[in-house]
Amino acid sequence: MIAFLILLAALPVILAGAELFTNAVEHVGAAFGVSEGVTGSLLAAVGTALPETAVPLLASLHQGAGERLAVGAVLGAPLMLSTLAFGVMGVAAWQSRGLRGAFTPERGGVRRDLDWFLALFVLALGGLYVPEGSPRRVLAAILVAGYAAYVFVTVRASKALVAAGHETSAGNGLHLARHVLKHIPGLRYVQLLLGLVFIIGGAQGFVVGIQELGHLLHVPVLVLALVIVPIATELPEKVNSVLWIRRGQDTLAFGNITGALVFQGSLLPALGMTLTPWRPTPLLLATMLITIAGVVILRLRITQASALRPYHMMAGGLLYAVFLGYLLAP
Repeated sequence: MIAFLILLAALPVILAGAELFTNAVEHVGAAFGVSEGVTGSLLAAVGTALPETAVPLLASLHQGAGERLAVGAVLGAPLMLSTLAFGVMGVAAWQSRGLRGAFTPERGGVRRDLDWFLALFVLALGGLYVPEGSPRRVLAAILVAGYAAYVFVTVRASKALVAAGHETSAGNGLHLARHVLKHIPGLRYVQLLLGLVFIIGGAQGFVVGIQELGHLLHVPVLVLALVIVPIATELPEKVNSVLWIRRGQDTLAFGNITGALVFQGSLLPALGMTLTPWRPTPLLLATMLITIAGVVILRLRITQASALRPYHMMAGGLLYAVFLGYLLAP
């Protein structure tokens, strides 16, 4: 009963934080004059990736079950984004635009994000077979450097995208800019931080509730890490993207997910290689391969299809169902 109460209390906190955050990040991006790709793939993605980054970092400090929780959280996060999060975006667009409604993100930025993710995540997959010690630490450093290079390339592309009409614009006024509050210096940054506090606090409460529920249901630690914890920690990304989809801001919605994928496909595995046993098991290999499959499918569709439809994205949910089937198979 307590677990359900915690979940019910945490969800509105996350939703309120997501609304404050998405509104503030639009104003921050507009103030800097950067493209929607930079705003979505860097500002929004990194901000909302903080909850799931904290989980494996804290869990890795504990031997045994904590290490398994850390490894599962590291790999469960990109799995959720490449399958279920894409599916949720498809459902959101279906509800607001119809099944034949088209997504209109800036395709070059989406392709760039997916290409960087695939390159870095395949390295992380290969890291399962790299000996512990210096070789693995070198590979972890390469992943960190790879993410830094991705940030540089994304920022460098911003100027051309702004010139092409993809500059970030804030469709609505800043939520906190009411009455006397509007005179506070840097109010957009205050709201951004407040939104993050709500998101992180709500997500941590959601994690606690989910973990308690897992204990009540006697769910193994690794399953908890691969399925239940990512559902809780990935909720901010999905909520932010759903809000942007419903407002027709597809570039921000996609960048929020694909940018988080690059972050989680490079920095989180680097963390896993450094702080946990990073060894190949059938379950972890299946998790990583399904994650790659979800990204490859979207990469092909956004390149080949004349229009990206909600049902294309909803296929990600089917991939996640395949993973659950594998996970629950006797």
